[in-house]
Amino acid sequence: MLSSRLRLVSSPPLSALLADRGPRLARPGARRPLGQILVDSGALAPGDLLKALAMQAREAARLGDILLTHAMVSEAQLLAALSQQWRAQLVDLAASRPDARLIDLVGAEYCLQQSLLPLRRVGGATVVATTRPADFARARTHLEQHLGPVLMALTSEASLHMALLGIRQSALNLRAESMVPERESCRGWNTPRLQSIAQRMAIAAVLLAVLAPALLVGLILFWTMLTLVLSSGLKLAAAIAQVRALHRTPAPLAPSGPATIARLPIVSVMVPLFKEGDIAARLVGRLGRLTYPRELLDILLVVEEEDCLTRAALAGVRLPRWMRQVIVPKGPLKTKPRALNFALNFCRGSIIGIYDAEDAPEPDQIHRIVRRFHDRGPEVACLQGVLDFYNPRRNWLSRCFTVEYAAWFRVVLPGLARLGLVIPLGGTTLFFRRPALEALGGWDAHNVTEDADLGLRLARHGYRAELIDTVTEEEANCRTLPWIKQRSRWLKGYAMTYAVHMRDPALLWRQLGPWRFFGVQVLFLGTLSQFLLAPLLWTFWLVSLGIWHPFANVAPPGALLAMGLLFVACEAVNIAVGLVAVAGPKHRFLRIWVPTLILYFPLGALAAYKGIWELLTEPFYWDKTMHGIHDTADPVASEADTLEA
Repeated sequence: MLSSRLRLVSSPPLSALLADRGPRLARPGARRPLGQILVDSGALAPGDLLKALAMQAREAARLGDILLTHAMVSEAQLLAALSQQWRAQLVDLAASRPDARLIDLVGAEYCLQQSLLPLRRVGGATVVATTRPADFARARTHLEQHLGPVLMALTSEASLHMALLGIRQSALNLRAESMVPERESCRGWNTPRLQSIAQRMAIAAVLLAVLAPALLVGLILFWTMLTLVLSSGLKLAAAIAQVRALHRTPAPLAPSGPATIARLPIVSVMVPLFKEGDIAARLVGRLGRLTYPRELLDILLVVEEEDCLTRAALAGVRLPRWMRQVIVPKGPLKTKPRALNFALNFCRGSIIGIYDAEDAPEPDQIHRIVRRFHDRGPEVACLQGVLDFYNPRRNWLSRCFTVEYAAWFRVVLPGLARLGLVIPLGGTTLFFRRPALEALGGWDAHNVTEDADLGLRLARHGYRAELIDTVTEEEANCRTLPWIKQRSRWLKGYAMTYAVHMRDPALLWRQLGPWRFFGVQVLFLGTLSQFLLAPLLWTFWLVSLGIWHPFANVAPPGALLAMGLLFVACEAVNIAVGLVAVAGPKHRFLRIWVPTLILYFPLGALAAYKGIWELLTEPFYWDKTMHGIHDTADPVASEADTLEA
């Protein structure tokens, strides 16, 4: 009998469950309303029911989620009412182990996404536990194709997740590492082959230096100046496009105003955490400022299983119901994109966002994201917010970091978007339409700059990313060694991303078109070349100052002077873009620091050499950036510290 195989809690008899099959589930109107059952049982006040129904009328949220989020009923009361409404038994999954073979028939990912779990075969049918009985009818056809006749039972979401992970955690973990098709992933990275190519190139350079030194110098100088001109030219074009757009008079709204959003969607935001022992309370405080309705907000704190430090810190913080942990199991690979892929299956929302551990988003940010997606067509699959810092005055490095980010997110990236080029995404304040993200296979788990890679894959498959003027403040990396480590990971990832997508240049050309293909070459290859060849570029300061240059004897007459002047002109472009970026009242104090970027970017050369070395030795190594060290300038962080004290 069923009761001997599964532990059932306060449920109708088996005959009632067997009778509750077929079309009945497709006619929810024939059942007593859930709210009425709760009111009649004394679990819910009539006034609270009216408030919850008013919320449900304008939101894409289930009534049960609204009631739980606002503590109008307990989970036990809600499950009991659902059991009565749907004449379905409650199943205690902790008391019995589901049949793994049945789970495999429909797929563990499908089970998570649909919030259901096949349990046992009973009397020629399969009992399937669910947390969403109203959605079960839509899943019935798919389930019966794989399982035959099915019976619905009820359980809690936490119990379902725990039971499923206890059986199929390894399969989900493996899937998280290989969601992106191999042709667009760097998981097949051939390190020995790359090392062999690097050795042959080094030998060829040495031979050329011995046999034809003038030719080698000429080739290096030509490539250095070519990439400098193209990179600076593209930056200047992007800046001009953005400045023109900002000074353009906006088109007036239609008389009726913006279209009304019929029902606000659920938005899931994943926050990957690793070794964040001192940031948990501050994170809850910062995200608690978001004004989006709590019943529609789904914050997932994504934590590695072996990260005892972060798990202990979160254990000491009371999380609100709209915020929950997702534990990523151990695996041979430990990267942020792998963790995001694993957690994606647990998201409830139709819009998926990413925040970093130290992020402090503007309170109305989610509202603005939802509005922009509503106003755009489905081809706009991604929105990138603006990143800024709450500790720019910490030291010189934090000031330069703030200027660099202001130039990138407020001038260059918006300008690139206006020019119709591919946008290399940032790693946080990113929001996606879930269907597009899943169609692309999520993130490349082996890529250490998964954000830039995803931006390129979006473009290749016909989607667009847009910049949106909403700000998230975070902690500026203001220590020299961590800065170099972080930047080396970014540059290593840029190199990997470029190599992967240039496996078939002709295909990339067809997918992007000539203009965007050209942009990818400048953005990725040009950036890498500029950092690697930076020491050579610095020598042109000697020319501009009238000092003898080491290449004076091999370069054509006048060539060095022309290159020196060109170098100074490109430096002037960088300074001009920086000044435009910090022209606003918030960043105006940074204007005097913009020229010092000449001394800031040489650190990038060290990072580039470290990144290229790791590319040849440890391509998938993720050099973690520590957070929460210099964030006391954030008012929310300071307030959290005061409360803890």
